[in-house]
Amino acid sequence: MSSPLPLVFDAPKRGLPPRHLADLTLAERTEAVAALGEKPFRAKQLSRHYFARLNVDPAQMTDIPAAARERLATELMPQLLTEVRSVECDDGATRKTLWRAHDGTLLESVLMRYPDRATLCISSQAGCGMACPFCATGQGGLQRNLSTAEIVDQVRSAAAVMRDGVLPGPDGKPAPGRLSNVVFMGMGEPLANYKRVVAAVRRITDPTPSGLGISQRSVTVSTVGLAPAIRKLADEGLQVRLAVSLHTPDDELRDTLVPVNNRWSIDEVLQAAKYYIDRTSRRVSIEYALIRDVNDQPWRADLLAKRLREHLGYLVHVNVIPLNPTPGSKWDASPKDVEREFVRRVNEGGVTCTVRDTRGQEIAAACGQLAAEN
Repeated sequence: MSSPLPLVFDAPKRGLPPRHLADLTLAERTEAVAALGEKPFRAKQLSRHYFARLNVDPAQMTDIPAAARERLATELMPQLLTEVRSVECDDGATRKTLWRAHDGTLLESVLMRYPDRATLCISSQAGCGMACPFCATGQGGLQRNLSTAEIVDQVRSAAAVMRDGVLPGPDGKPAPGRLSNVVFMGMGEPLANYKRVVAAVRRITDPTPSGLGISQRSVTVSTVGLAPAIRKLADEGLQVRLAVSLHTPDDELRDTLVPVNNRWSIDEVLQAAKYYIDRTSRRVSIEYALIRDVNDQPWRADLLAKRLREHLGYLVHVNVIPLNPTPGSKWDASPKDVEREFVRRVNEGGVTCTVRDTRGQEIAAACGQLAAEN
């Protein structure tokens, strides 16, 4: 194994936001409310407003006396994220939002509405320390971890957007809907902010009023391959989908494309993914950003199928992702004929492989692009 990388896995020591309702379990909220001298049942009232009604305006919490309402909102529902701007494309069905946190930190989320579902891509860190050279976020480095509540509030905000019918429905007209899927594929490496991400998953999936009530099976946690954390996640008793950003089946190239590979090789990552499959019985997704003349060769498609079949069996699916190039980058997407041949060979090798539907290239929807512009 090569020497350790000069990567930052722990975020720089910058202040997290003040405590928020979404940082706490329902039991902890009850304790916090009681510590403020309020009746314990106020915790459930606050929780219903935030998690069920998606409401953060104290003025609308009329079931709580005005004096108590203001105090509880100040102490347990501080504003976490301020919208800097939102941009839309795909006839309004894709909406990317740039958020500013309390300390000026910028982060992004992307809401995508499809005929049969609505998916939110969320950030778990501001920036990223994984240093993948083709990724806009990786180029900017890591600023800090997001708090549990900062992660959850991206989801609550998107759920409110869907409820209010801001995005167009199947007929192209604005219509109310429901946020159904959440993917941790925005800024940052989720498993490098492990404790807060797992807590956020529980808030997102716990039934109301404890959480937002989204199905665990509709949540995907992505990682570049932090093998010990993958194994730890497997033991959490969750039913979320694991997505591994592999990007190449050979260690020599992956050491360059995904520098964390210098710590945990492809074999180690796939062994951890197999452990996840064994513990959860859930299919693992393999993310593969196809880059022109870098990782799109036919022999790499054959090797990818072979290694995945040997390590993971048939509970695996490859998502080929046409690269969304960043301004000034030397990296570019593979031609469509090369993409089709790559997908064909992986499928022929016995592993299901499809091309992910890409959205938002014209609004800089690749992770980190909008924040970089600001």
